[in-house]
Amino acid sequence: MSTYKSSYNEKTVRQVVPIVIVVFLIVLYMMSSQRDNNYVAFILIGAAAITMIFWARILKKFIMSQQTKFVAREPESKNWMYDLIKDNDGFVFVAEVPGPVEKINVRLVDGVLYIRGSGGFGRQVPITGADRMELSDFKYRNGVLTLRISQL
Repeated sequence: MSTYKSSYNEKTVRQVVPIVIVVFLIVLYMMSSQRDNNYVAFILIGAAAITMIFWARILKKFIMSQQTKFVAREPESKNWMYDLIKDNDGFVFVAEVPGPVEKINVRLVDGVLYIRGSGGFGRQVPITGADRMELSDFKYRNGVLTLRISQL
């Protein structure tokens, strides 16, 4: 199963954003304090504070809304394998199927074996020569389904 740990978390964002705001305000105050008129410096600092608070909120929303980017594993349907063994009486079918035994549903209709399991698992396996056959034995243990398909 794929796992991903985000490099951004809310605690980090809450610590970094105020530090950036304070540093920006200190630099702005130092630049404006060299002027003779204190009212202009006060207005500039107020405007800068409002702007920084606005952009800090936008930055926080942007960082928190980032979607994780990773490539999930290949779908299990491509990797699903089964064994179909022909013997004197018919066939033996063996495959891994997810789910508890109560969720497993198996049918043999017109030479096609329909298998359903839990979690939306469903497969169809065509079996040549199974037109005159039926399911005679069903075993499910530790995730492995074993079926015996016998002739009528």
